[in-house]
Amino acid sequence: MRVVFMGTPDFAACSLQKLIDEGFEVAGVFCQPDKPQSRGHKLLPCAVKQTALAAGLPVWQPEKLRDGTALDVLRQLAPDVIAVVAYGRILPEDILALPKYGCVNVHGSLLPKYRGSAPIQRAVLAGDAITGVTTMYLSAGMDEGDTIYTAETAIGETETSGALFDRLAPMGAELLVRTLRDIEAGTAPRMPQDHAKATYAPPLSREESPIDWSMSARMVLKHICGMQPWPCATAELGGTAFKIFAAAYTYRPTAKAPGTVLSAGKAGIEVACGGGESILITELQAAGGKRMAAGAYLLGHPMEV
Repeated sequence: MRVVFMGTPDFAACSLQKLIDEGFEVAGVFCQPDKPQSRGHKLLPCAVKQTALAAGLPVWQPEKLRDGTALDVLRQLAPDVIAVVAYGRILPEDILALPKYGCVNVHGSLLPKYRGSAPIQRAVLAGDAITGVTTMYLSAGMDEGDTIYTAETAIGETETSGALFDRLAPMGAELLVRTLRDIEAGTAPRMPQDHAKATYAPPLSREESPIDWSMSARMVLKHICGMQPWPCATAELGGTAFKIFAAAYTYRPTAKAPGTVLSAGKAGIEVACGGGESILITELQAAGGKRMAAGAYLLGHPMEV
């Protein structure tokens, strides 16, 4: 099977590497144009481009997909299927119709739940117990195509979005290999989604970073976990603005108002939440400072309670 791969971040690079390792004929790779990264604003290749170049695969980074240029390249590459994983672009219908077996996508949720660009983060933020990956045939609508296979996994109670990305990436890669092999063999199922059950996962923004202390302790913790690695949860404690990286349950009731600092010591900073609960902040970063354990920060910056 002749495959063209489209993807951009680490999550997609895992699938590309799996296709290479499994001996698929990868005719070419498409990814988004290089973007400035780090403080030096240097143009750096994305993870998929790095993986492709390391394997000696040709790479294309079109600025647009609707001007006919990408379509001409794809016609020359003549793929049997296009595999799309976190490419970050919606494919036009002329590209969708080009390959013999269509365009297949790996999505980081159990569709039709969490269609959109941030399914993994939204599952963590919502406090879901289960998530997974889905392979599907791409259609003109966003994540609306017929599904092929799914694989489920439990979400750890204190698992961050970043950690869940790292676990789902190889799951998606394995599922993609199974999907492509079964499509070629003619045994892959095709199941229409129940659109009435669809939910959406818009991208995260910095406006969502501040912690709402009126939420329960569990949802505060899920907010902290879900906002990593970007844009990160934030809070003002003792008059200082912080990024909050980790927290733990205290299982101690409180009658104090949500947002009240209850204690601050070696174990961390205990803060009142909604519902008469509290949570212990264990890792943070003050504005202009370094990321560190909350107890270590308090050694040099005592906080009044």
